[in-house]
Amino acid sequence: METNSDVLIIGGGLAGLTAAIHLSQNNLKVTLIEKSSYPRHKVCGEYISNEILPYLRSLGINISELNPTKISKFEFSTNSGKTAKAQLPLGGFGISRYVLDDFLYQKALSNNCTIIKENVIDVSFSNDFFSATTANQMVTAKIVLGAFGKRSNVDQLLDRNFFHKKSPWLAVKGHYSGNLDNDVVALHNFKGGYCGVSKVEHNIINICYLADYATFKQYKNIEDYQQNVLYKNKHLKSVFENSSLLFDKPLTISQISFEKKQPVENHIIMIGDTAGLIHPLCGNGMAMAIHSAKIASELILAFYTDKIISRDQLEKKYIKEWNKHFGKRIFMGRILARILTNKAITNMFVSLVASYPKILPEIIKQTHGKPIPIN
Repeated sequence: METNSDVLIIGGGLAGLTAAIHLSQNNLKVTLIEKSSYPRHKVCGEYISNEILPYLRSLGINISELNPTKISKFEFSTNSGKTAKAQLPLGGFGISRYVLDDFLYQKALSNNCTIIKENVIDVSFSNDFFSATTANQMVTAKIVLGAFGKRSNVDQLLDRNFFHKKSPWLAVKGHYSGNLDNDVVALHNFKGGYCGVSKVEHNIINICYLADYATFKQYKNIEDYQQNVLYKNKHLKSVFENSSLLFDKPLTISQISFEKKQPVENHIIMIGDTAGLIHPLCGNGMAMAIHSAKIASELILAFYTDKIISRDQLEKKYIKEWNKHFGKRIFMGRILARILTNKAITNMFVSLVASYPKILPEIIKQTHGKPIPIN
């Protein structure tokens, strides 16, 4: 079976689904290929900055329908128990990927997007057109958006540089019931990693942490690791001991790479984590994914209305816009990661922030954007 589209999107996470909605609302024929079904849980921090709300509203996406938790405060703690607190400059909200991705999926379907639930096993570019192959069909398109996440078999097919480098990081995520302030997103440091804690819809607590694999593998299981490593931070210990896991077991992913990625490769326009991954400690990867979908979609629409006259111009404009909006954030994320995984520097950092409270909101601004303007 063969399907012809204006735009093919490989991957149906936040970036892919948002782009599908945006492009289909503007009368382009969109096909999206996603290997997994909806709804589904994903390893993710599940906090989103309010910067993306104007854009979502412009697409007819009303987040309030999902009953998100409103978040206005940030709290950080070191492994030794020192804390720093700040108001979030823009504020944000907590919403699970289980609910949000399915909501966007249904919106894309209502826009007549074609969604294929299969795995891409090959993608090629020839004679100014792409062909993507699954086990059962082929999709051809003038434009392809890569939205296949942090690490995918498609990265291997494209022979992307970062894919050949081993990463020391793995992530663990679970939903819990328990008592926690609704309006706080917290980041708790521990030896070899850091853990984000915040509420999502229906009073659920999302706990997601990034761990150094070298430390993690010294323990026989996740529970043993948490009790011997994460519990050294008294704040984290309190969170876990006063919460009950709602999953059968926590979700895990490994080989999370923070290596630099190219926003365009093999003429595929990369969006979301596929284009570049900000450290979770910066807490804003979901907003970046949605914003990148806007940037790519607007440029593709300009291409199809001849305001952008060539593929080369389209690719150069996207690279420029990606770097303009996200280059500094990703760079700051790498700097903060180095700081917050060093015990001595982390304690000095928190002491400095405690003495000068205005510093922390300014640091937060470096990893967050301004409200996205709508033309």
